[in-house]
Amino acid sequence: MGEQIQIITAPLVNVRITSSLNSFMAEKRFDRGLTVADLKGRLELITGASAASMALEVLDENDKHVCALGDDNALLGSYNVEENYRIHVTDSSKREGEFEDLSKVDKFELSEEEYSKRNDSVRSYLMKNKLGKYNEEEQKRLEEEREAAEQAEEEKASTIPVDSRCEVKIQGEATRRGVVMYNGKVHFKPGIWIGIKYDEPMGKNDGSIGGKRYFEAPMKYGGFVRPGNVEVGDFPEFGDEEDEM
Repeated sequence: MGEQIQIITAPLVNVRITSSLNSFMAEKRFDRGLTVADLKGRLELITGASAASMALEVLDENDKHVCALGDDNALLGSYNVEENYRIHVTDSSKREGEFEDLSKVDKFELSEEEYSKRNDSVRSYLMKNKLGKYNEEEQKRLEEEREAAEQAEEEKASTIPVDSRCEVKIQGEATRRGVVMYNGKVHFKPGIWIGIKYDEPMGKNDGSIGGKRYFEAPMKYGGFVRPGNVEVGDFPEFGDEEDEM
């Protein structure tokens, strides 16, 4: 008997969540082992839509329809839902903007002075125990760590010129090689990202995401990774090393 081929898929997937009820977009990580019914229950808390009446549509990074999550008993992992895809929630039982219109909500306002006097307030507790933003040393440390991480990322990015051959290594994924096509900030996530045109169809896009193009590549040959996952050098395409002596 021939060898069995096993396809290994990451147990968790990051997706963007939008809905017909509001203009907000959230990014969430879900376990592919969730049933669609369980997923709807979680999306109910995120979007305000009713799990009993919601419909779910999956769109890719270019907002093209991929599939509908129509079987409540099916696992999320049984559908083609990849990293950074979008799940759009539609609920015809509620009107658009229902959860954003605060004009009919009675407001309860408390002055700063009254709030500060409340011994049982969260602020009082945090100040007393020097927690959260009231812990100046902790806040300073976190800010220094954030600035150091940003500086390290910028320094690494400066060593990755466009048009360089490179190798991409991400934990849990196969090593890929290709050419650096883009180096800079992007509209879909903060920080600096490196756009790669891979030698093989091991990417997730064609150099564009959400309708914005950063570079040209065939579909599935393009991808964006953090500078820390990229090494530049004289990397030949896989297989070419075997032709050299």
